[in-house]
Amino acid sequence: MTTSTSPTSSSSPLAERLAAVRHGIEDAAREAGRDPGELTTIVVTKFHPASLIRELASLGVTDVGENRHQEAQAKAAELSDLDLTWHFVGQLQGKKARQVRAYAQVIHSVDRLSLVDALRSEDATVDCFVQLNLTPDPGRGGVAERDLEPLVEHVLDTPGLRLLGVMAVAPLDEDPRAAFARVRAASERVRRLSPGATAISAGMSQDYAEAIAEGATHLRIGTAITGNRPAHG
Repeated sequence: MTTSTSPTSSSSPLAERLAAVRHGIEDAAREAGRDPGELTTIVVTKFHPASLIRELASLGVTDVGENRHQEAQAKAAELSDLDLTWHFVGQLQGKKARQVRAYAQVIHSVDRLSLVDALRSEDATVDCFVQLNLTPDPGRGGVAERDLEPLVEHVLDTPGLRLLGVMAVAPLDEDPRAAFARVRAASERVRRLSPGATAISAGMSQDYAEAIAEGATHLRIGTAITGNRPAHG
């Protein structure tokens, strides 16, 4: 989904939230001196039913994000009649890598050498981001900043992967603008190895304006558009 707006006849709460976020993205882009058309908004639909995604598609959304494999796989199958781009944005187990490749066009969470190996393919190419861990906690998703270049090099050397750029989540205890400035710096390091890997996947419902100010190209927005997540088991 690009940030361009189009009139809709619907006045549903979902349509109103989507329109509000689209306008917010446009305002943030203009404030940063950027073209809103450069930005891709991925609507993260974790725990929401396929029917909500179908409504989003009717409102012009084309990019959908999921972070749990089984849920994503089922929704992608149910909605196979729609022209959607599926983004896998959650932590990915190596044993699930090939299954995720089967439905996701973009994987945002490549964070270790073994996962790169699991995603290898001689038959088809999937777009991907390397995920950077902005916290000192190794249990969080993402590669440590000191290990970024070796991971990028391994992606570039592995058939079946096309590197788009870097992805990160701002830590809750850090000013998001400062966190995304670190992501911008990491992106510059990635581009030294792969000049075409210019994309930055950063920014969520609460901090997308700060991400846009620091060069984000792909925004992963959930509740600001979808509303609160349904109860789940």
